[in-house]
Amino acid sequence: MAEAEESPGDPGTASPRPLVSLGSATKGTEGLSDISISQDIPVEGEITIPMRSRIREFDSSTLNESVRNTIMRDLKAVGKKFMHVLYPRKSNTLLRDWDLWGPLILCVTLALMLQRDSADSEKDGGPQFAEVFVIVWFGAVTITLNSKLLGGNISFFQSLCVLGYCILPLTVAMLICRLVLLADPGPVNFMVRLFVVIVMFAWSIVASTAFLADSQPPNRRALAVYPVFLFYFVISWMILTFTPQ
Repeated sequence: MAEAEESPGDPGTASPRPLVSLGSATKGTEGLSDISISQDIPVEGEITIPMRSRIREFDSSTLNESVRNTIMRDLKAVGKKFMHVLYPRKSNTLLRDWDLWGPLILCVTLALMLQRDSADSEKDGGPQFAEVFVIVWFGAVTITLNSKLLGGNISFFQSLCVLGYCILPLTVAMLICRLVLLADPGPVNFMVRLFVVIVMFAWSIVASTAFLADSQPPNRRALAVYPVFLFYFVISWMILTFTPQ
């Protein structure tokens, strides 16, 4: 091929500088392998990081969140966990998004309702606030350690979360018993309270085992459920034997 002769004085007739160099024309199709990019071509472009990921990280951060929004978000999370306990089914919500706000609220509420109306409740044999608080949390910690020793694949705080939230049916039973005790005492009064406590006791057992059963080895589930049964039985007994005065 004959190249056009470049005239230095006439820019209009100057041909553009070739960008590629072809080899010998006699190589035929093999000449395509000799194509090379000219070094005079600038390599331009930008490497940008998508801003969506940064925006999502910024939005998910709670550092700039107001106190009101934080409290409302936590209350909604606690309410959703209460619904999971009231309608027990196999779910990992309590295990995945665990917290101790719900168990703390239920424990304090139950301890307050178990207080007697008399001013001096130490002499009448009634449970004190600290006693109820210690019994609930010490029992939950003991069951959690037993679960870990049996080879359960659940963390310490996840187990505390489940056991604490599953006190909700017994807290409802305590509220109903307080209302029933406003009526005249008698056999009917006791039978109503007994029925309510038994139903809520069974409800707590079913709800807790629905979340904790799969975290235990199949051949040791009975050993893991038995302390849970005793834990809720003690709380149920305290509710059933409670008298206002």
